This record gives sequence, C-alpha cells and structure tokens, in this order.
Amino acid sequence: MKRCSALLLAILLLIVQSMTLVQAAAEGDTLRVGNTTAMRGEFFTELWGNATSDIDVRMLLHGYDLVYWDASAVMFSFDKSVVSKSTVKNNANGDREYTLVLKNDLYYSDGTRITAWDYAFSMLLQMSPVITELGGTPKHRDFLVGGEAYLEGETDVLAGVRVPADNTLVVTIRKEYLPFFYEIGLLECNPYPISVIAPGVVVRDDGNGVYLANEDTSVTEPVFTAELLQKTILDPETGYQSHPSVVSGPYQLTSWDGQTATFTINPYFKGDENGKKPSIQNLTYTLAENETMLAKLRSGEFDLLNKVMRADAVAKAQQMAKSGEATVTAYPRTGLSYISFACEKATVSSEKVRQAIAWCMDRDKIVADYTAGNGTRVDGYYGVRQWMYRMVTGATEPPLTKPTAESTVEEQQAYEKTLAAYKALNLKKLTVYTVDVDRAIALLEEDGWTLNADGIREKEIDGEKVTLELTLAYPEGNTIEAAFQAYLIPNLEKAGIRLTLQPMPMADILTAFYKQGDRETDMLYLASNFDLLFDPAVNFILDEDGTPNWSFTNHEDEELYRLALELRRTKPGDTLAYLQKWVKFQERFNKALPMIPIYSNTYFDVYTTSLKNYKVAQYTTWSEAIIPAYLK
Repeated sequence: MKRCSALLLAILLLIVQSMTLVQAAAEGDTLRVGNTTAMRGEFFTELWGNATSDIDVRMLLHGYDLVYWDASAVMFSFDKSVVSKSTVKNNANGDREYTLVLKNDLYYSDGTRITAWDYAFSMLLQMSPVITELGGTPKHRDFLVGGEAYLEGETDVLAGVRVPADNTLVVTIRKEYLPFFYEIGLLECNPYPISVIAPGVVVRDDGNGVYLANEDTSVTEPVFTAELLQKTILDPETGYQSHPSVVSGPYQLTSWDGQTATFTINPYFKGDENGKKPSIQNLTYTLAENETMLAKLRSGEFDLLNKVMRADAVAKAQQMAKSGEATVTAYPRTGLSYISFACEKATVSSEKVRQAIAWCMDRDKIVADYTAGNGTRVDGYYGVRQWMYRMVTGATEPPLTKPTAESTVEEQQAYEKTLAAYKALNLKKLTVYTVDVDRAIALLEEDGWTLNADGIREKEIDGEKVTLELTLAYPEGNTIEAAFQAYLIPNLEKAGIRLTLQPMPMADILTAFYKQGDRETDMLYLASNFDLLFDPAVNFILDEDGTPNWSFTNHEDEELYRLALELRRTKPGDTLAYLQKWVKFQERFNKALPMIPIYSNTYFDVYTTSLKNYKVAQYTTWSEAIIPAYLK
C-alpha cells in the first residue's frame, strides 16, 4: 500500500513537473514588447495617420510587398519571394511599363491565395476618392498612367494597372514622372483582402485598366461606397484599420484593446526576401512608461523595450547592461524631432517670424539636457541614419568602384573627379540657429511687428490686429517641457513673443498635425521617422491657384516644391546628382522653416538576455529585427 502511495505520489509529481515545464515553455514562446509611444490603432495603412508604433505593427501584419529596400546598394529591388520574373519596357507612348509575374505560393493568414488581383485592389482602394470622404488622405500614386484622373474621381478605371492573368501584374508609370531616382520603389504595394475590406466587390480588367465592380452583376447600385468602408475599415470594434483579421505578414493580430496588441505567428507566411520566418510564437506590444518600464523589464513584465530615448532611462538601462541584467543595443534614428508650425495662422505664417522663433531657441542646450548626449542637433529635414546624411557628411563611402592596375588614365581621372565631387558635398551653408535675441528682434521689426503696452508684439493683418501670443502643444508627460521652459520661453519674452506650453495626448497632437480636426495651437512638438523612399514632394498639395502647399504645415513655398521635384527627378543610380540636389533642398528648408528641426537621436533597445540574434541596428525597426530573433 505504501509502495502504491509512493508510486502515485511520484506520478503526481511528474505530472506537476510536466505541467510546469509546459507552462514555462509557453511563457518562453511569448515576447512582451514595450514602447513609450502609444499606438493609435492604425494597423492598416498610413491613410489616416502614420505614428511610429503603428508603423511597427503594420510591418508585423502586412507582408509580401512587391519591392524591398536594399540598403547596401542604396536602391529598391523586387522582392524575389514575391516576384518570380520582372520585365520593363517603354511602350509606344513613352511610358514605362513593368510586367511582374508573381509567385504562386503566396497566401493570407486564412489560407486564401494572394494573386495579382489583390495588389490591384490595394492600389484601387488606397487611391480612391472615397478615402477623402472618410477623413483620410488617399495615396497619391499620380505617377501611374491615369492615376490623377482616378484620384480626382474623373474615372473609375485605373489605366496604369492591368491584370492580364491571376499571377501577372502590369504597372505603367507615365513618362512625365521620369526619371525618378527611386523608380522601382514606386511599385511598393502590399496585398489586402477584398473579401474582408469590400465584401461584394470585385476587381475587373476589361483591357483598359482595373476597376472596382459589384460581384453580383444584378445589383445596380455600387456596393463600393464610403458607407461600406466606414463599417469594414473604420468601425472601432471590428474595422480593418484597428482589427485587421486576414493579413499577409509574419504575424497575425489576436487582440487590440486600445493600448495593448497581441500577435501570434501567421502559419501561412512563407518567409521574407531572405527566406526568414519568425520563431517566437506570440508577441505582446503595449505602452511603456519611462518611470516604470525598466523595473518591469527586470521583473519580467517586459522582455524588450523599443526606442528608449529619455536620458535617465538610458542611463539606468546601461547600468543594467553592465551588471548583466539586460542587453542594450544603440542605433541612430532615421527621423528627427521638430516644432511644426500651423502656417495657416497669421501668427506664424511669416518666414521672418518663424526664423525669429528659431533664433530664440537654444537647441544645443535642449539637445544636451533632453537627450543627455544621445542626440545630435539637426539643421534640416533629415535624420542622422539616413543614407544621404551619412554620405554627405563622410560617414559612409560613396558607391564608387576604385580603379585597378588595368584601368586607363581616363578611367583613373574620371574616378578622381567624381570622388572629389562627392567629397565637396557638405551642409555648411545651412544656418545654425543659435540664441541671438537681437537678431530675432530685428527680423520681427523688419516684418512690421511692434511692441504693445504689455510688451507683446502685434501687427495688423488683413484689417485685424494679430498678437504674438502663441501656443505650443507637446505630448503630455514629455520632459521636453522643462527644456522649453529653460531654453526657449525666456528668450521669446525678450523678443516680445509670449509662448504658452500646452500638454496634449499624443493622439490629439497627431490628429492636429494631420489636420483631421481643428488646429487650435500655433505650433506642435513632434518627432517623425522618414520613409525609405524619401520624396518630400509628396508632402505638398496644390492649392486651387496652383500654389504648392506643404500639406501638414500649410506652408506655401514654390521654391521648396521645385527643389523637391528636382530631387525626385534624378536618374536612378546617379547618386552624386541626387545628393547635390538633396543639399539644395536642405538649404531652402533651413531658410523657410515650415518646421524648426531640433535633434535626431540615438535609439536604445533594452531587452532580456534570453532574446538572441536580435540585430535591430541592421533593420528599420524592431518588428523586422524580431523575425530572425529567438528566445533561449
């Protein structure tokens, strides 16, 4: 009897141990990720906003882009896991015609096959004028033949996209758009499931281009409407924008509650451009508070903290790394922080007023205090990780092939001449706005701003008295407030400008920046990362009289727009010419100041020592770096 009891006890212990091991294994299959920038739930596209945390989620959920960025070659290429064959030719009209044959083993997370029709639907949807009705900004693929007419709602047919077969996509770029430096990058496109986003709708091609039609031909009224998409995309509980149910990326969304998103591996994802597939089964992604996140990492509530920036948090993280409690990886940012102006307001519509404000800001001290040495002051529209900045400043070598012993004298001389042109590139003509209150006062007086009885500058504009009593919104809880209080506001007061700092939820600041509601403040403090396809011309819209307007700032600037167009109109592969034009664009931006650039910083990812092969510095962000990583 005792033997039976002992045996039973041993069996029970084995069962308990087995259950414990299973639980540990399950917990080991989950990575908990924190980021100090809250998600907005825009997990579909950037049509309704482009917050960095949401971009990271999109990279997890939506895969099989037609193209990918080859950083080593400084160019876009077709993704060989998606495109099996590509040909290009100029057609009879002189337009550039790409024919892409797609792989036959592409599937969504529900097991349905992805075909050329899915890519055509993606383009038709994102360019549709219906997006504007829903408060979004359609993707301006005006480079496509017939793209502008489709965007304007003048036609339902997108002539520049054809689907001659289920696995074949033909995309035609109009000749007026060429040359374009990132030409292949123009074809970037992720597939999206029409059955989920637009049920009852199909894509058809009768030979003149693709268009959206009713699946049931007996239905006379169009099924594809703003009312349909309001439900299928923007419904806060079930819409594809915040709850994409059928996806093509390495992970699929399992839950989203407004702050925390959870994911599990998409079993149908075949791998990225390099054949890499994720091994960490489950992910949790949520908001991390600067004050508590490192303690939560230590206790196991977080496994990875992404894009840590605050100086005190970075210092604590580095101490944890020294003691072996965590691993820290530093990498430069592709974007920058800045103050964006609402130039539609009379207070800051003048270039001289914006310059005066810049002359009152001690950016070096702001950067030093706020980033504790982990940031670099920037004087233009660039980030320190962008390849253009690194090449212009000499941090990376130009893409030149050195002459060999067999090279001719002419080849050697051509090489030396081109190398000298690269070395001549610099940003020395950019104005470094330091503190110079006298200069700020002189600019304001030149612009007609006089002091009133309260010591505030005022001016009559269009028959109304305008006073330089400004408001600057910043993300609530952000310690940048102290830096602005110390190194901006006192200098502005000396110049006759009164500035009030207004904390706001990050979501409200982004809503104001994207002009999705009324803008009550004159200035917004923000930070943004750049797209790999750097094309500032897309930031402009043309007013009714043809005046180019930097959309999110409402800054009218024909010269800046012209320079942006010249930048994009560089022959692919002519890196030197592109960089020369990039410098010219930066010089004009630096003078016009639709935004005051402040700094581009270093990001720090802090994570458990159990996370292996996490090489975030080699990728765009954590959601790409996590694919080859694993837990051990």
